[in-house]
Amino acid sequence: MKPLGQITRDGAANASPRLMSVEALAEHYRAMLTGLGENPEREGLKGTPLRAAKAMQYLTQGYHQSLDELVNGALFASSSDEMVLVKDIELYSLCEHHLLPIIGKCHVAYLPNGKVLGLSKVARIVDMFARRLQIQESMTREIAQAIMDVTQARGVAVVAEARHMCMMMRGVEKQNSSMVTSVMLGAFREDARTRSEFMELIRRG
Repeated sequence: MKPLGQITRDGAANASPRLMSVEALAEHYRAMLTGLGENPEREGLKGTPLRAAKAMQYLTQGYHQSLDELVNGALFASSSDEMVLVKDIELYSLCEHHLLPIIGKCHVAYLPNGKVLGLSKVARIVDMFARRLQIQESMTREIAQAIMDVTQARGVAVVAEARHMCMMMRGVEKQNSSMVTSVMLGAFREDARTRSEFMELIRRG
């Protein structure tokens, strides 16, 4: 099994980017408020730069997590070879083009190949990639590849459905639009029946 390091857009292991101190980041928020014509010293904004800096660090914490640490050995031997599906995993991300929220859900399935992954770890892997500046297409592939790398499954399928505030709050301002992306690896890509079973299961309920 290959090392489970930080995964970049090209799938390679990479070190986390340098984390700026929350105080230094807060100064940038202070400058932004000033640039918008606001007074960072007025009553309602006095603590905003620091609060915003802490919030942004939290919302992008996926940059400073690794699969090794996240999975923490939660792989268990199993003779099961039937599909494992975790549906409706909530996800919250930020659009890398406008830094506006992406809000949605993710469905993840895999076909075990001698090992199963602890249930909560599937959701944590989704969170790790969602908590970065993202485009949905890349995020979906990163989640699928990480599940494959961790489990060495016979196949992995991921479907993400999300609303993008950069499309709803600005630009074309389409309030009812959503985006669906999917990535199929292994048996899910090669076998139409397996893929159809997965799609039918996520449509139910």
